[in-house]
Amino acid sequence: MKAVVYENFGATPKLMQVADPTPEADDVVIKVEATGVCRSDWHGWMGHDPDIELPHVPGHEFAGIIAEIGRNVTRFKVGDRVTVPFVSGCGSCHECHSGNHQVCGNQTQPGFTDWGSFAEYVVIHHADVNLVHLPETIDFTTAASLGCRFVTSFRAVVDQGKVSAGQWVAVHGCGGVGLSAIMIANSLGANVIAIDIADDKLALAKALGAYATINANTVASVPEAILELTKGGAHVSLDALGHPATCINSINSLKKRGKHVQVGLLLAEQATPPIPMDRVIANELEIIGSHGMQAFRYDAMLPMIATGKLAPEKLLGREISLAESIETLMSMEHNTVPGVTVVTSF
Repeated sequence: MKAVVYENFGATPKLMQVADPTPEADDVVIKVEATGVCRSDWHGWMGHDPDIELPHVPGHEFAGIIAEIGRNVTRFKVGDRVTVPFVSGCGSCHECHSGNHQVCGNQTQPGFTDWGSFAEYVVIHHADVNLVHLPETIDFTTAASLGCRFVTSFRAVVDQGKVSAGQWVAVHGCGGVGLSAIMIANSLGANVIAIDIADDKLALAKALGAYATINANTVASVPEAILELTKGGAHVSLDALGHPATCINSINSLKKRGKHVQVGLLLAEQATPPIPMDRVIANELEIIGSHGMQAFRYDAMLPMIATGKLAPEKLLGREISLAESIETLMSMEHNTVPGVTVVTSF
């Protein structure tokens, strides 16, 4: 099969022919029809993830058709249209038994612990636990945009942030995660404030339901601007970028007893931002992590897509080829193109 492979961290990946994958007893092999290019893939390529072994194939948000199944798989068959969350649980540990597959201690992640979806085929382990049947009404390109960014935002807003109608919600960073969070929070009736440094991304955020936008380069203080706009601070604030500045701005923009949800990855030298813990204590703030979403929780999200309450297709930006994903991946840190980039030609 064709696959994008990098042999050293930070080195230019190559499009090459590699061996087709084969499933073990609990696995399936999926023919990839579409795969997103995500900032997390860039972090992996840069060497920020200790689970990656070289050589490696990136890619973790995808959708496709089951091409082959292992002998123990019972819930899926060859030909099924499927997608998958980026965290695959083992299905047998305490966390999985409690329904928290997203923090499984034995988790696998295509594109990180295993070869990923920048390829014609990809393997998913423990398929009966981790796969999601994809409705015919959702095309593969849209489904690929769900796998990491949209479902991560859904859990962050709905399950972790517990956003409700009338609340003020601040979203710091208007990339794929942030734009998804804006759409989801707006669908719940929240008043959403979008923060970024790019006017075109803020314009898209406004089109997706943001009540107000703030360009961080044009205000003296992002937290002060939010406190003034909301008359006291946000009920829930999300760092959807993953940077010490946006993390701290998010915490400082909260009202008393507000919730900060950390969604964007803080890795390498940025992993330990100076949290204003005095403010956290004095105002009884909550700091909450959010890491993916379980496969079974798609049942809450997919009906909202089917009825039009959520429209993830509006987040789509460019469609590119597998060969073009190399340059897109390498330039991800400086990407200013709004919307989600998806590989649709293999």
